[in-house]
Amino acid sequence: MTTSQLEDGHRYHYRVVARALREIEAAEGAPLALSELAARMGMSPAHFQRVFTRWVGVSPKRYQQYLALELARRLLAERHTAIDAAVAARLSGTGRLHDLFLRWESMTPGAFARGGAGLDIRYGWFDSPFGEMLAAATSRGLCAIAFADALGRDAALGDVAARWPAARMIEAPAQIAPLVHAAFGGEAPARLHLIGAPFQVKVWEALLSIPEGRVTTYSEIARAAGRPRAVRAAATAVGANPLGWLIPCHRVLRKTGALGGYRWGLPVKRAMLGWEAARADAAERGEQAGPVAPKPLP
Repeated sequence: MTTSQLEDGHRYHYRVVARALREIEAAEGAPLALSELAARMGMSPAHFQRVFTRWVGVSPKRYQQYLALELARRLLAERHTAIDAAVAARLSGTGRLHDLFLRWESMTPGAFARGGAGLDIRYGWFDSPFGEMLAAATSRGLCAIAFADALGRDAALGDVAARWPAARMIEAPAQIAPLVHAAFGGEAPARLHLIGAPFQVKVWEALLSIPEGRVTTYSEIARAAGRPRAVRAAATAVGANPLGWLIPCHRVLRKTGALGGYRWGLPVKRAMLGWEAARADAAERGEQAGPVAPKPLP
C-alpha cells in the first residue's frame, strides 16, 4: 500500500469517527445499537467497531455511556482536579499538552495593540475527530484552532480575523501541517503564539495545567489566575481561548456540573470530554488509543 493510500484511509477513518460522534450526540442520550450506527456509516458492524475503538479507545456502546446526560456531573465528582495543586505540581496527565512539550509565548503589549500588523497568518482546514478544524499560525507558532461544524467556516475564519485584524491571511495548509501534527501528539515540541490581555494569558496558562481526562471549575481557574473573586472575568477569558482543544477550555465546568458554554458548540465540548475520559480510562487499563493528529482537507 502506498503512502497516499494510507493517508486516504487515515482521512476516511477520521471522517467516519467524526460522523459517528455527531450521530451519537444527535441521539441526545438515546442508545444507538452497533448495527444501526454501522449501517449509517456504510460499514459492517465488526469493521466499524474496530475503526471506532482504534480512534476513540473504547467501543461505541461504551462511548455512549460516557456521553450520558450525567457525564459532566460524573466527571466533576470522579475526575475533578484541584487546579492550584495542578499548577504547583506541573501535572501533565496522559496528554502531551503541558509545559514540557508545549512552547508558547504571548504578544507584547505593543504587538497586541497593533493587532498583528506586519504579520502573515497561514491557515488551513484539517480533519479532526470533532469535525472540520481550522488551524492558523504565524511564523512563531500556532495562533488559532477553531471547529466549524456548529457555526460554519465563515465564523471560524472570522474569529481569527477579529483577533488579528491587521494581519494578512494566507491559505497554506501544507506549510502549517507540521505544527498541527506536533501539537496533536508529535515528537517535536509544539509552538504556540497567543494574543491576549495579561489576565487572559494567565487563565490560559492555568487551563494548560488541567490533565487530560480531568475537569475543573471556573472558580478554581480564577483562583489559579490570581483573582479568586473574578469568576465571571475568568469565564470570559476561558471563552476567549484562541486555541480550542490545545488550550483545554473544554475541561472547565460549572460548580453544578453543568457544561457551561463553548465557543464552538456544546456538542463539540461534550464530545471532547467523552473522548478524553474514554482515552484516560483506556490508558489506565494499559490500552492504547489511536493518534489524534488531524490531516489536511483538500
